[in-house]
Amino acid sequence: MAARIDHLVTSGTFALDGGEWDVDNNVWIVGDDTEAIVIDAAHDADAIETALNGRTLRAIVCTHAHNDHIDAAPALAAATGAPILLHPDDLPLWKQTHPNRAPDGELTDGQELTVAGTTLTVLHTPGHAPGAVCLHAPGLSTVFTGDTLFQGGPGATGRSFSHFPTIVASIRDRLLALPPGTTVRTGHGDSTTIGAEAPHLDEWIARGH
Repeated sequence: MAARIDHLVTSGTFALDGGEWDVDNNVWIVGDDTEAIVIDAAHDADAIETALNGRTLRAIVCTHAHNDHIDAAPALAAATGAPILLHPDDLPLWKQTHPNRAPDGELTDGQELTVAGTTLTVLHTPGHAPGAVCLHAPGLSTVFTGDTLFQGGPGATGRSFSHFPTIVASIRDRLLALPPGTTVRTGHGDSTTIGAEAPHLDEWIARGH
């Protein structure tokens, strides 16, 4: 059976730099009827485990280490035995949320993760966070962008550990180089496509957000 993409929305709090905001997060599950990976274990480990429906969880992949994307990762790992994978540049952010529980493995640029016959390639796309990554699955015509690229523009860069020129470079060089028909599945909100976002790069730069 070919890999499919399941989508779950969980709700909780994003906290950074002394502020807190209520957020809804997209949790993406890629796999078939027997095995899967989870991209961003946000807020509710029980709900994610229920959505797995008994499948073997091969990995919990973190697009970055803001608390709203990783807060349920240790509990999901404990329940399933799956390793938590994070780019090492985001360890300082990770430790703000989980000071006593390190990730189990590292994500590196160009690394390939395979599940249910589908390959996801790790693209290091810093800017929203130093260790932010996207996961390109050409066989599914999809890129999972976390908080790097949304419908309507780049992720936020107004808080600690973020940098606007860096996120623009990541999007321009790594994401907009993907086929225009590639579906962009984001960390929050609605999906879009590379082709829909590419024409607006100069507008984003002009706005400088």
